[in-house]
Amino acid sequence: MGIAALIISCLRVRAVNKLFFMLKKIIFSSLFLFLAAALSVSIFSMPVQADTTLDGLNQTANVVPAFQPQVGNWTGDFLQTKTGQIIGTVLSFIGVLFLIMMIYAGIMWMTAQGNDQQVTKAKDLLINSIIGMIIIFAAYAITTFIGNFVSNFAK
Repeated sequence: MGIAALIISCLRVRAVNKLFFMLKKIIFSSLFLFLAAALSVSIFSMPVQADTTLDGLNQTANVVPAFQPQVGNWTGDFLQTKTGQIIGTVLSFIGVLFLIMMIYAGIMWMTAQGNDQQVTKAKDLLINSIIGMIIIFAAYAITTFIGNFVSNFAK
């Protein structure tokens, strides 16, 4: 009877430990999701201010008749500006993806509980994420260098 009671109490302790682990996991996951939602709401609800950098110069140039044609037909290097905006948007998305992968790999590593296969998988994900980010930055640097070289060469 003593061995059976000991086994039952061990099973109860083990079940309680699993329950607490699952409860901790649920609490931390919901806390992370709440913080991510609050952050995204605060970022996306920020007011966008209009770019008024050149308003005073344009008004002044519009007064002088010699500058009126240039002010009215100013294109502002449309293709270069849009390309820069697209590259900036793509790099922002890649940065967010990198952050998500790093957090996922860290959580995977922390919850491995001594499982060497899961720890190795998490390490590989961390290393591959960092290598991918280095490749992205190198590609951006090369593209920027070539773009600056071509635009300066054309002038």
